Amino acid sequence: MKIKGSVVVMKKNLFELNDVTASVRDWSDEILGHKISLQLVSAVNVDTHDNKVHGKHGKPAILENWTSKTPKTVSDATFDVSFDWDKESDGVPGAFIIKNNHHHEFYLKTLTLEDVPGYGRVHFICYSWVYPATFYKKDRVFFTNQTYIPSRTPQALKYYREEELETLRGTGTGKLEEWDRVYDYDTYNDLSKPDKGAKYTRHILGGSSEYPYPRRGRTGRPPTKTDPRHESRLSILESLKIYVPRDERFSPAKMSDIAAYGLKLIIQFLVPGIGALFDKTFNEFEKIEEIVKLYEGEIKLSDGPVLSSVRERIPSEMLRELLRTDGEPVLKFPMPQVIKANKSAWRTDEEFAREMLAGINPVVIRRLQKFPAKSKLNPEVEGHKAYDLEGLTVHEAIENDKLFILDHHDVVMPFLRGINTTATKTYATRTLLFLKKDGTLKPVAIELCLPHPEGDEFDELSTVYTPAEHGAEGTIWQMAKAYVAVNDSGYHQLISHWLLTHAATEPFIIATNRQLSSMHPIYKLLHPHFRDTMNINALARQTLINGGGLLEKTVFPEKFSMDMSVVVYKEWNFTEQALPADLIKRGMAVEDSQSPHGVRLIIEDYPFAADGLEIWSAIKSWVKDYCLIYYPTDDIIQEDYELQAWWTEVREKGHGDKKDEPWWPKMQTRDELIESCTTIIWLASALHAAVNFGQYPYGGYLPNRPAMSRRFIPVPGTPDYEELESNPEKAFLKTITSQLLSVLGISLVEILSRHSADEVFLGQRDYSEWTTDEEPQKAFEKFGSKLKEIESKLEEMNTNGKWRNRVGPVDMPYTLLYPSSEVGLTGKGIPNSVSI
Repeated sequence: MKIKGSVVVMKKNLFELNDVTASVRDWSDEILGHKISLQLVSAVNVDTHDNKVHGKHGKPAILENWTSKTPKTVSDATFDVSFDWDKESDGVPGAFIIKNNHHHEFYLKTLTLEDVPGYGRVHFICYSWVYPATFYKKDRVFFTNQTYIPSRTPQALKYYREEELETLRGTGTGKLEEWDRVYDYDTYNDLSKPDKGAKYTRHILGGSSEYPYPRRGRTGRPPTKTDPRHESRLSILESLKIYVPRDERFSPAKMSDIAAYGLKLIIQFLVPGIGALFDKTFNEFEKIEEIVKLYEGEIKLSDGPVLSSVRERIPSEMLRELLRTDGEPVLKFPMPQVIKANKSAWRTDEEFAREMLAGINPVVIRRLQKFPAKSKLNPEVEGHKAYDLEGLTVHEAIENDKLFILDHHDVVMPFLRGINTTATKTYATRTLLFLKKDGTLKPVAIELCLPHPEGDEFDELSTVYTPAEHGAEGTIWQMAKAYVAVNDSGYHQLISHWLLTHAATEPFIIATNRQLSSMHPIYKLLHPHFRDTMNINALARQTLINGGGLLEKTVFPEKFSMDMSVVVYKEWNFTEQALPADLIKRGMAVEDSQSPHGVRLIIEDYPFAADGLEIWSAIKSWVKDYCLIYYPTDDIIQEDYELQAWWTEVREKGHGDKKDEPWWPKMQTRDELIESCTTIIWLASALHAAVNFGQYPYGGYLPNRPAMSRRFIPVPGTPDYEELESNPEKAFLKTITSQLLSVLGISLVEILSRHSADEVFLGQRDYSEWTTDEEPQKAFEKFGSKLKEIESKLEEMNTNGKWRNRVGPVDMPYTLLYPSSEVGLTGKGIPNSVSI
């Protein structure tokens, strides 16, 4: 009998073609159907070949003429296919083999079989690039959307299940080509350019006790000529083609966005171009109003060869907006939300403190439980003055959970002497905050620390500043807050954002693909949360975190940036990445069995934590519902050899520098599985959203979030101090990020804060037929409904005047943990994965 089916495919590089539909038609007319064959594999009846038992194969079938079915998108083409299949002797199909004898690769989306006797429709969700068969050592095999733990896999499919994982693991050696599908580990030995000298040489991260780090995906690049320990780097145009497993590469739509945004081209063309276009004082803004004009389109740029070169070489629509051509060219950015309603409220102490709870980096503040604040580097630091604590003594405030601290001292201080030999001039900071009766925080003291000029054997130099509004003291207080923001900006970008979400997630992605079959329930659970992450991380290593890259140009630690993140990874503990555990560790919450989330917040009006706990609980509930379907007892977890191999590899290879830590879950119980999977999903989705998509709304206005400082606080009796007294605004602007680097920094955070056109948000999936099992489908629908309820609840809270920290003096609602969003620069929405 005949089984009818339809195949949905997409041709490569569609975004480069002028007429997508015509191009697909021409391509399909090139006797494509006769060059691509599909062969069904039985899930019931077995055959033996070369002493290997596998499902019985049906006869090969070819793609038939392009149908008139309406494509899902302009880039899709649908073909009919007919299989000869005998219900009695062949049973139900469980997989299919595809052979591409065409000279082009193509993107295979789905195969759907209609009216399979006794089963109805059968779906194969492929979403994979298929290269010519000569490129592969083994046939490409795709499985139905049936879910199996290893022990329950039909005998007919076990061989192909194991063979597929062997292919994905690779051999661990050799060059990797674009058609390879190998997932493997490597250290961060690709950040340097030793061939260009010491200026661009950086430490290898990972593989040593001195520089421990999560592993990244192996690219198979050859070593540099100068130092074989380092992987060679790519040219500008090659950067977008750096190896990641082909199915981890961006979709054509996303690749088009990324290519257009041109992260590396910003350095190559935008920086020198803009620098040449500013007037002779381009190194600094003279007035705050000049910065505001960046968003109002009032800075005119003289057209000429430099601007023309920039415009021609950067195809991005976003960058074309930056350099507009409608009338006189102007330099213009979208208005950051932090100054949209009020241009000066960012200056207030209340807003400065509020952003530690509801800003870009709300994951560092902690409750102060001992005074003076203790340091691992210098336990005797006191910094004690009389503080305004509404009539309480310091110790009474601590006893009543009223004192909090933003402490960057121990992370920054080991590098500060070196940092201050660069163009950066800054301090290691601590900020003491008091919780007022109205639920808001007020800063009561800022400690600025420097290494002793005569050497580390001497005590640090420490100065404590307290709030002031007028005169030189008021200006110095504003400067002190700016140094705190500089510390916090670097910590945020390098640690809260890069290390704790991007870098920490990549080992889980690699291990999942190497050890869990696509039929495995935990693969199906986690896979949506890994989309695009390896590709964006590979691109980041080429353009952002590399020696001389964008982050070194725009954050204060400069060449010490990645080493600073190592200090934090040394203390990294997977179990403490769970939101409740993190809040308890920081003293921002205590365990409370009566709370729906199991913890009670010390600051009830802590928007990140309050919203985050709602999202965390929803994720955990979904994960629990899902896992209990496939693991009704702990024994099944212990007997699942794929699951055990996955978790062993996460610990021993992916986070191999942490393999001997006692805190790793043993993965012997359902509770351990549920908590671990919830944590992985939290890191990749909600935590990343919270620390990423607010970068432009808050940090697009550089005075609010300066990323660099260029001089210390002026000393009385000097010309700089006289300027501070006579022209405080100019003195402030001369201290923070320069004009040129401000433009570069704003450009970067605008790119990083945007949702792409093909974003998939939490509670959504790329495809609805991701499993045949009804219970998981219903549990996922329940999860989506819960997220909608949460979003409505958060919207209501943002309009309730009771919660002052949710809006603040800048009149900016906290929306970063709203689950849904539109495309673009929205300041809200939780994508499934670390995708930018």
